[in-house]
Amino acid sequence: MAKNKGRASAASKGQVRIIGGDKRGLRLQFVDHGGDLRPSSDRLRETLFSWLQFELPGLRVLDLFAGSGVLGAEALSRGAREAVLIEKQRDRVADLQRQLQPMFADRVSIQCHDAMLWLHQPAQPFDLVFVDPPYDLGLAEPACADLEARGWLADDAWIYVESRRQGAVPGVPANWSLHREKQAGEIHARLFRRA
Repeated sequence: MAKNKGRASAASKGQVRIIGGDKRGLRLQFVDHGGDLRPSSDRLRETLFSWLQFELPGLRVLDLFAGSGVLGAEALSRGAREAVLIEKQRDRVADLQRQLQPMFADRVSIQCHDAMLWLHQPAQPFDLVFVDPPYDLGLAEPACADLEARGWLADDAWIYVESRRQGAVPGVPANWSLHREKQAGEIHARLFRRA
């Protein structure tokens, strides 16, 4: 009984706002279990999407560790053609489906899967990929390696990688060139272009 009570108190509801495009101002609700979810801040998203503002229309987008779903939703709101969101937690997937499918219809696909295992299926290349896994799991570097090695990236794809500012910066494939980077609080954000 005490265990369940502890679990209930560890889960909290949060919300994040879409800050640009035709769905600007709409809010996404999410459940956070014990603080393991940290949606990108409005300020950091504003920076990222200003870097990409002329590139987004018509892009095929992958949000590999979707969490709150705000990066994929923001890309769709700003003109991306379609987005695939991968999320491991079933309750988050249900939240994302409930909120994003009415908003974006068949332009969004939300899949309940372990991202690292999902990458092992036959690939369909994406133009823009968000790699923003939980920092302490060390998944950014192997995810980037698999994206490249397994054919998930279009020839001139954009790849956005978030990591913790303190500690080692995750390595990326040699043919990715750093386009922009920013440090904000504990976050190190980098945008790469595949050569």
